[in-house]
Amino acid sequence: MADTQKQTGAPESASNFIHNIIDKDLENQKYGDRVHTRFPPEPNGYLHIGHAKSICLNFSTAEKYNGKCNLRYDDTNPVKEDMEYVDAIEADVKWLGFSWDERLWASDYFDKMYELAVQLIKKGKAFVCDLNADQIREYRGTLKEPGKESPYRSRTVEENLRLFEEMKAGKYADGEKVLRAKIDMASPNINMRDPVIYRISHTEHHNTGSKYCIYPMYDYAHPIEDAIEGITHSICTLEFEDHRPLYDWVLQQLEWEAPPQQIEFARLNLTNTVMSKRHLKALVDEGKVDGWDDPRMPTIAGLRRRGYTPESIRDFCERIGVSKANSTVDVALLEHCLREDLKTKVESRNVVEDPIKIVITNYPEDQTEDLEIENNREVPELGNRSVPFSRELYVDGADFMEEPVKKYFRLFPGNEVRFKGAYFITCNEVIKNEDGTIRELRCTYDPQTKSGSGFEGRKVKGTIHWVDAKTAVKIRIRNYDYLMVENEAGELALNPDSLEESWGYAEPSIAKAAPGERFQFFRHGYYIADEKLTTEDEKVFNKIVGLKSSWKK
Repeated sequence: MADTQKQTGAPESASNFIHNIIDKDLENQKYGDRVHTRFPPEPNGYLHIGHAKSICLNFSTAEKYNGKCNLRYDDTNPVKEDMEYVDAIEADVKWLGFSWDERLWASDYFDKMYELAVQLIKKGKAFVCDLNADQIREYRGTLKEPGKESPYRSRTVEENLRLFEEMKAGKYADGEKVLRAKIDMASPNINMRDPVIYRISHTEHHNTGSKYCIYPMYDYAHPIEDAIEGITHSICTLEFEDHRPLYDWVLQQLEWEAPPQQIEFARLNLTNTVMSKRHLKALVDEGKVDGWDDPRMPTIAGLRRRGYTPESIRDFCERIGVSKANSTVDVALLEHCLREDLKTKVESRNVVEDPIKIVITNYPEDQTEDLEIENNREVPELGNRSVPFSRELYVDGADFMEEPVKKYFRLFPGNEVRFKGAYFITCNEVIKNEDGTIRELRCTYDPQTKSGSGFEGRKVKGTIHWVDAKTAVKIRIRNYDYLMVENEAGELALNPDSLEESWGYAEPSIAKAAPGERFQFFRHGYYIADEKLTTEDEKVFNKIVGLKSSWKK
């Protein structure tokens, strides 16, 4: 197995050794002009960002070579599978921008797999074993010591055929017997030491019902599924590299013509991220998160609800490329790809948190004017919006200091700042409540300094944003940190501060925000109206990502 490497970033365009293999196969006409891949998820949980890498690789490879890509469900273990996961998987693949040529199920081939298992028994290449799971592990040996042959290995072909038929007929309890391939108990590859290829499970299956109470193991089913479908390049993650000899053995024993080839690539590992469906399911089951689509989760559903775009995820997968070496990618690169995509698409809005009221004492009491502010200064094509401005406003609590620190250029008594898109404002007086908290700031404005008027007088160092108090919309804001962080021992642990809820005031156009609509909250970050919690009466926004990137090329 290749050594694990740590990487903090990735090149703009990473190499793809799998495409180099395919290029050579096409040149040698190994499969003629065909390129046929598949994405084979097990429907036992929601897909995560690691699966997105595999989805992009398999589907984009088929697109590149004008080939085909199947979506095939590995539904050989009905105990853990659920149709909810099937629906989620299909939604994820479509959201990422891909479509499959055929939607298939491993269970479609159960009849054929049984028939081929009988064929292996007749060739003397499989036998029914009565050892239980613990005994099989004990007999298997270690990396340094060979295994021991099962006492049932010498059963005759006739006896094995009878017992296997009785297994299929439901005569035996779960775990009472298994069917094992007969290979080599002294093999240096433990996967080749007479692996189990069928086990008994009296479980109703969503597709085959109660027809079968025996189910094939993945290592046996996988090559057969690929071969039946005419897959040319079976792309797997690196943990299946040691299983490839068994993949090839199954197809060799079954004498398959032009068998597919398995190619392994390193799975995606991200900093501050759990990449295991089992662990993610535990977080859901234990109520540590609000479901599989919790915006803190690294599931594709969670990333979608968080506000990620399919374009940003595809860009990320393209940048990191594929390799044979395990590595850990800095999650900051994923966030960088997201910012790069959002900055050209998203309109800006003024939103203030921890609001402080401003009263402009020399502004007419009964006057409101509409100011034109650009929606995205980097993309003029997104146009302008009209924002009301009047005597009473709100500013962000972080934009005022009664006793400013050094190099603080925002609002403080006696200081003048620019209100973004409006006027120069000077803070003159701080009015407090009886408990010492700030009730309001009394300020004055200079009407000659209106933004866009061509004013070229004095300069100010600070520019802050604001919202009109009379028309402001109160919104709920959900700011996120990483769900998992490293503890003192250097291990990933649940972050107790991964969600912080607050409220703020937004300019009035936010009242029309639809669920799933994204904005840049000026100077704060990118936000999305939560698709589950946002209603006509209440707007709830998830922070997608901050404005500043920590990723270095």
